[in-house]
Amino acid sequence: MGCFGFLKIMMFLFNGIICLAGAAILGVGIWVKVDSGSVLSLLQNIQGAPGELGQVLNVGYLLIAVGAVLLILGFLGCCGAIKESRCMLLLFFIIILIVFIAEVAGAIVLLVFKPLTENLIKQLGNEVVKSLKNDYGKNKDVTGLWNTTMTTLKCCGFNNYTDFTNSYFVNDTKSYPVQCCYKVPCIEITAFNSTIPGCFPALKKLVDDNAVIIIAVALGIAALELAAMIVSMILYCRIGSKVG
Repeated sequence: MGCFGFLKIMMFLFNGIICLAGAAILGVGIWVKVDSGSVLSLLQNIQGAPGELGQVLNVGYLLIAVGAVLLILGFLGCCGAIKESRCMLLLFFIIILIVFIAEVAGAIVLLVFKPLTENLIKQLGNEVVKSLKNDYGKNKDVTGLWNTTMTTLKCCGFNNYTDFTNSYFVNDTKSYPVQCCYKVPCIEITAFNSTIPGCFPALKKLVDDNAVIIIAVALGIAALELAAMIVSMILYCRIGSKVG
């Protein structure tokens, strides 16, 4: 088996795994959104499972999006290699390239334009707080997403508990979300004394504490993307020379 055959098999196996993983994630995401009742019942019947496991119901749309992208990428790479389809391989290369450029551009913006990034995040935070005040407790999806975030990061609101002051939820229930206090009932004075951080400061601290791991994972993903682009372009060119 020559180099070309070896690359075809490796491309098929690698993308076959991605395709299967994408299909599995997509299937779970659809199941979570369509039949949330049975999923919740299944999770509750798992002995020793943490209560937060039920919050997976709130990430259904994310699972669907990630699964669909992985499924498409895996299909293009897998079939492109086996069928020796230059069109599929080129499309695979373009999608990976777009993702790679977006990641590099995002990293450059974060590093070079840090003050601008912080300003944009602050403006985004203002809109997030408005949504929190208006929709938390009223909109099921928004409430579920915030409950998942606050439970996972052990935080309260975007900045702190004051994001809920005069909100729909507080006005309706006369209390703050339970995640904002160490004890119930969670009223304003209890939330004030709880010292639970906001979700943005908590997320920032989490990123800072795990910066080395995040950088290593990012470099690993970038290396895989570069390898996938190189292999797909080699196959594209070799198939073109065979056709010619």
